[in-house]
Amino acid sequence: MPPEVVLQYLISGLIYGSIYAAVAIGFNIIYNATGIINFAQGEFAMLGGMFASSLSARLPLALAIAVAMVLTALSGAVLERVFLRRVARGGVLKMIVTTIGLSIVIREAALLAWGESVRTLPFFTGNEVSSVSFLGANFSPQVFWVVGVTALTVAALTAFFRFTLMGKAMRGCSASREGASLCGIDPDRMVTIAFTLSAGIGAVAGCVVAPLTQTHYAIGSGLAIKGFTVAAFGGLGNSVAAVVAGLFLGMLESFSIVFVPEAYKDVVSICVLLAVLFVKPSGLFGSRAAGALKDY
Repeated sequence: MPPEVVLQYLISGLIYGSIYAAVAIGFNIIYNATGIINFAQGEFAMLGGMFASSLSARLPLALAIAVAMVLTALSGAVLERVFLRRVARGGVLKMIVTTIGLSIVIREAALLAWGESVRTLPFFTGNEVSSVSFLGANFSPQVFWVVGVTALTVAALTAFFRFTLMGKAMRGCSASREGASLCGIDPDRMVTIAFTLSAGIGAVAGCVVAPLTQTHYAIGSGLAIKGFTVAAFGGLGNSVAAVVAGLFLGMLESFSIVFVPEAYKDVVSICVLLAVLFVKPSGLFGSRAAGALKDY
């Protein structure tokens, strides 16, 4: 295989790996605060891209993205307060089923609001014909935005959960709601903040990749599967591990088309997920406690 082709595959894997990692980070935020898995996370990325696409026709791009983030974050807060809190005491299985149901509702609502058309956003730098050449490989300047935003998000969240009182309070709620309450922490408030933050970050991911991959009302479920695969593979709750796992999965998918038809590349993700669940449920970098879901 020519070196420039190998480099092109590497860049493609880097792009998709960063996208998967960004979605996985949203899973980890919810897990760190509640101990559950939110399968509606992919829909937040879809909503962010769709909101921004609609608003960009009337507002400057930066302002459209900011408003899309706020709207999506508020959507996450509303979903938690109106639906998820009502079944919070029903156990993990009920919570998982509820998030799956909410993802379907959000997807159908997006279909009614935006229709079946594929939408996109303007490139943050340059345009659709702009490209950067490196060692014979060509790629869009938007790649730098995808990778840069993902890296910045991981760094900010790592610092947030490790060094801020609110981040530590959210992690405390995940470990023990009763213990957190005895320490003066309001678990319900922490969960609402976690869903708001997770939805907002999902919106950022949806906006930053929309110029490259476009957006559509039905992309959320696919992103949720990939995001959960990456989160589980790296270790639930660990955002740095999610980046490593996301890049690995992105590279694996990118190079897999050399050996299998492109239509089957999603099978690679499913195989990775099954292997992780069977061999090491806690993930490559996760603790043993992360291998089992906790009560909300």
